[in-house]
Amino acid sequence: MWGMAIDTAVRHRRPYRGSHLITRLVGPLTIGALVLAFALLWLVARPVGDVGQFVGQLIGAEGVLLLSVGLVLISTLRWVEQFFDGVDKAAVWHRRVAIVGTILIGVHIASTGNRHPSQLGPTLGTIGIVGLATLTVWAIAPRWRSITPRPLRSAVERVMQTAPVRLVGRWVGSYGLWRGFHRLTGVFLGFGFVHGLMDATLFGSSLLRWSYVAVGGVGLAFYLYRELLARHVAQTHDYQVSSVAPIDDAAHEIWLRPLGERFAFRPGQFALVNLEARDGWHRHPFTIASAPQEKEVRITVRALGDFTSSIGELVAPGMPAVISSPQGHFDFKRGTEHQVWIAGGIGVAPMLSWLRSAVPGELPHRVDFFYTARGPAPLADEVSHLAEHHDEMHLHLVDTATDPRLSTEHVLATVGVEPRQLSAFLCGPETMVNALQRDLVRAGVKPANVHREFYNLR
Repeated sequence: MWGMAIDTAVRHRRPYRGSHLITRLVGPLTIGALVLAFALLWLVARPVGDVGQFVGQLIGAEGVLLLSVGLVLISTLRWVEQFFDGVDKAAVWHRRVAIVGTILIGVHIASTGNRHPSQLGPTLGTIGIVGLATLTVWAIAPRWRSITPRPLRSAVERVMQTAPVRLVGRWVGSYGLWRGFHRLTGVFLGFGFVHGLMDATLFGSSLLRWSYVAVGGVGLAFYLYRELLARHVAQTHDYQVSSVAPIDDAAHEIWLRPLGERFAFRPGQFALVNLEARDGWHRHPFTIASAPQEKEVRITVRALGDFTSSIGELVAPGMPAVISSPQGHFDFKRGTEHQVWIAGGIGVAPMLSWLRSAVPGELPHRVDFFYTARGPAPLADEVSHLAEHHDEMHLHLVDTATDPRLSTEHVLATVGVEPRQLSAFLCGPETMVNALQRDLVRAGVKPANVHREFYNLR
């Protein structure tokens, strides 16, 4: 199905100049500025009284602010992602501010008391912090390898392989269950917010009260928008599964044919797909491997969770699908004239979309494409076929079953270009991408010119 005709007309192309780091910093810097400005406002307006009480309640209010920011980041509004260079980066910052905000509220509870609490306030506060803490642990748990110190990993690995932990792990790893519970984030924040209104002792100052109402109210307003209105204003497109085929033992590709207006996207983007299977509807972000000009949409699926591990048994031709919200800023046109593309396994999907849409002469001056897998790369034949149509493309297949793992040293030695002239586009297993991203920057590649996507929005 991938033997599509390739346009051989040479077109004039734009020069490739690379990216600017500021596009990735606007959102995070805005969060930092809000936190600082809120603290300064409270310090300026601080009423006379117990300093310990003031500090404890400021910590709690900052926690509410960060959790409200987290709700703004997952509101699905397009302008929000632009401040973070993509919805995937916004989701990463959502997770970070939610974790820090929950910790701050925990510190507030442990360090601040009220001699005359309201009857309902403490109960609401307890429900709020327990719910938020549960969500925080649930979000961190699947990433235990990345947060466990290296000396402790072997011991933790043995614990993780025990039957009880593996049983709990299947429950914790359920994307559908987590997503349903995650939708309660705003409810738990609301409980904590009302607790603050009822029991905070500093609200003799109208400025402090209204600043607290403003930060909490904005977050809850965005939460209500997402839960009640977003689905009615989002553009969706009806599709139908035309074929499901295995790529290898742990991955499948699905072709979707349009039932009406076609889904528009840019090469390299991923999409949120609602897909009906034999056990009901599932909603996941999937990488798009096809080109925008193709009639059908092709998505690649790696077996990572409960649904994706059984997709070959649960999804069949004829089943309906709904595609919405093309996402991501993974685009080789944001790179320099000398580029490195690195893909692991089916992480090659966005590069396939690039190659299937690019015409000869459109690529940068030189592209070194490293495609790595353990054993024969699952889509190597297709990649090789497409790469042959581009003189600028230099394909390097790396089989880690017989060759050493791909390293930054090997990449730079092969390319033979000063690191500061390079841009790199990375897609594949998270551990591989994290290591290469870190090492490329250490070797001298500009941070703004190292591009990757976070396809896991959890």
